[in-house]
Amino acid sequence: MQIKHLLFVSLLTIHGIFSANKALAQNDFRIMFYNVENLFDTKNDADHADEEFLPDGAMKWQTWKYWEKLKNITRVITAVGQMQSPALVGLCEIENDSVIFDLTRRSPLRAQQYEYVATNSPDERGIDVALLYQRDRFRLIHKNEYRIPFREKNKTSRNILHVVGQLVNKDTLDVFVCHFPSRGGGQLATEQSRIDAAFLLKRKTDSLFHVRRNANIVIMGDFNDHPDDKSLSQTLNAQSIKKEIEDMKLYNLFRHRVNEKGFGTYKYQGKWEILDQFIVSGNLLHHGSIEVKNNCAHVFNADFLLERDERNGGKRPYRTNIGPRYIGGFSDHLPIYMNLVIR
Repeated sequence: MQIKHLLFVSLLTIHGIFSANKALAQNDFRIMFYNVENLFDTKNDADHADEEFLPDGAMKWQTWKYWEKLKNITRVITAVGQMQSPALVGLCEIENDSVIFDLTRRSPLRAQQYEYVATNSPDERGIDVALLYQRDRFRLIHKNEYRIPFREKNKTSRNILHVVGQLVNKDTLDVFVCHFPSRGGGQLATEQSRIDAAFLLKRKTDSLFHVRRNANIVIMGDFNDHPDDKSLSQTLNAQSIKKEIEDMKLYNLFRHRVNEKGFGTYKYQGKWEILDQFIVSGNLLHHGSIEVKNNCAHVFNADFLLERDERNGGKRPYRTNIGPRYIGGFSDHLPIYMNLVIR
């Protein structure tokens, strides 16, 4: 009788573990995006304006600071992943492919066995974007990058990265990683450049809607615009999830939160702004074989990523540098994440 009881308990335990693992397998596809703020190496690139991030440059960017920055990025990615590494990690403000190699192969992040894709952009400072992926959960099919055709003559910026992969349930996922042109020079004066970037992105997503029966599209990035600004709300036509959901339209997972006090990813003149965002196809907001869990995304605002904002009150992102002064933090942006349920 005791043996039968033990056998029954063992079977229940095995069933419980199997069920828990099955549930985890359905809900553990986490996607994060992070503007890592000036991830530069210490080597001079003669083709780009990286002089301030050299050992004798304005930022006094030493080798030990660079490796400390890589460790800090590892800490953030690990914290966002919680029990398991994020399946996909979009990064921006990286200098080149070399810094991503160091991050994934030579820093503590190597234990998480990420593969990566990075752009080679014509940006004046050499800034690029990248996607890290867990190849057992995202099988790379295709990668491309798109140079933005600006109306302004000789204008350059970061290319848009497009990565296509297959998920464990055999569904295809199209992922775009973006870093739209900055607001340097003023929001209105630079608005057209972000509209140009959004127009290119719109063309690419419209094409996917026409060639794929069920387009599963995830767009992530630092757009240097708010969800209700013209580039995103009109040109890209990314709607609020509070609207009626249609498969062949795009939806901004943060647009309904634009007026929420204290919510954001970047703090400017004492006000939180939503510059980092997830935009998805409507197909991912239905109860299908792949969907955004609870139709929502999140800002990761753990205490270690924040410091006291002495001037404006409250807290602000804990940065690596304030001007040329090294303070050893993380970034001027907070990371964002979302979860996919895969059936």
